[in-house]
Formats: sequence, C-alpha cells, structure tokens
Amino acid sequence: MPRENPVSSVMTTEVVTLSPDDNAYQAMEKMVASGVDGAPVVDAQGAVVGILSTGDLIVQESRLHFPTVLSIFGATIELPGEKRQFEDDLRKALGSTVADVMQPDPVTIGVEDTVEEAATLMHEHDVSRLPVIGDSGLVGIVARFDILRAIISADRLRSADDSGEG
Repeated sequence: MPRENPVSSVMTTEVVTLSPDDNAYQAMEKMVASGVDGAPVVDAQGAVVGILSTGDLIVQESRLHFPTVLSIFGATIELPGEKRQFEDDLRKALGSTVADVMQPDPVTIGVEDTVEEAATLMHEHDVSRLPVIGDSGLVGIVARFDILRAIISADRLRSADDSGEG
C-alpha cells in the first residue's frame, strides 16, 4: 500500500533548485524552462531556506498598478506621477531576488517518512510540494502529483492481481 511506503519511493530526485540571491525573473524563466511550478531555495551551505512557486511570482507581478489614464475628447492623459511610480514598481518587481518573494522556512519531510505523512503535511500546511531532507541535505522533492501517481499505480496493480485470481 503506497501510504506506508517511504516518501523516497515516490519523490523526484532531480530537483530544480534556486539560490536566495537569484534574480526573481531569471528564477521564473528557469522554472518555466524546467517545467516545474515550484522549487526549493537552497543557501550556499546546501540548507533549504525557502520555497518559490509560480504563485509567489505571479503575486509579485500583480502588485504592479498600471498608471491611470483619462480619455477626454479623444486625447489620452496620464495622471502625473503614476507612470513614474509604475516604472519604479516594475523595475523593483523584475529586479527582486528570490529571497524577496520566496516562502521562507518551508515545511520539509524526511527521506524515510511515509507517503501518508507527506500527504498529511501537505494538507495541514496547504502546500503542493515538500522538499525531502536526508543526511546529506536536500535529496528530493515530493509533490501532490507524485502521491497521486503512486496511488493510481498501486490501484492498477491491485486490480490486475484481483482479475488474475478469478
């Protein structure tokens, strides 16, 4: 039964990681290119210090407020100061570091903890992924998708066994 298996049996071991000092925009590009929607943030010593999701980046971008524009008799007039504020906000958003936008102190799980414990932690903390920590530090990541895949796999095996018994 997959829920009693160690999380190491379902985790992804090739983990895309980010540094707290990485540029937020470049981190977004790296995540998109790698096809992941979240990544652990690891410091120079290899300790997991945060987690960054595409949601964190989208929230950062949504803080930008476009300048207010008035249209009078076909002419477009920007309210004074708003364009400059927008440009400053845009520069800050694109120049932010991962440390500025990540979720610090992420919930993690041990490599020998069970899939059931991982699912429970994800539910209790409303997170989609957990960095998996072993003796040497970060050894993998387990996402809700990994757990669902394990459950479906186990169900298929059980169904095949049941149909073979008859």
